[in-house]
Amino acid sequence: MNLLLHPTYFPSISHFVAMAQADAITFEVEDNFQKQTNRNRMYIYSPNGMQLLNIPVKHNPKAGHQKFKDVKIETAFDWQKQHFKSLEAAYRASPFFEYFEDDIRPLFEKKHIYMMDLNFEALEIVTQCLGMPFEYAKTEEYFHDAVGFDDLRTLANGKKDLNLFEEYTQVFGDKHGYINNLSILDLLFNEGRYALDYLKRQKLV
Repeated sequence: MNLLLHPTYFPSISHFVAMAQADAITFEVEDNFQKQTNRNRMYIYSPNGMQLLNIPVKHNPKAGHQKFKDVKIETAFDWQKQHFKSLEAAYRASPFFEYFEDDIRPLFEKKHIYMMDLNFEALEIVTQCLGMPFEYAKTEEYFHDAVGFDDLRTLANGKKDLNLFEEYTQVFGDKHGYINNLSILDLLFNEGRYALDYLKRQKLV
């Protein structure tokens, strides 16, 4: 299975299920930026239920369609502090938050210019935490129809992702019930090194 995926912000569990079972991974880096996708957002399990964490990006109306690799992060907002505080509130009581905290924290202290660079660093961090090999290629041009690939670029759009996965214990599960297919961080903080085995057991629709 030669996957074609978008590099998204701390991707969904479905994204990592695909990656954990792939023979080869290629990331789409020549596409246009699309709003309302996981390119600059992730979903976590907060004390109040599902919470969206969104990274503000700079929009250039004069440029028209903007390639995602050219999209810059908006620095006028202290989104990093807000996101890390939200992760602490959500996962401080989880079994593995403290174990991985020092791996995750630097991403929220570094000042990235480009959204895509941040996403690739997030992917590197998580795969290391999972103990998962991470070799990949990048596209050199954009193809609407990706011949020769298992095209799972649609996973970047959470609304089109219909995958349902095996339940695992979540911090606020007793309060709000199980929430499916959140950011990979939810699985990592709750399952730790067992997360990779979980990813390999799941099936994509």
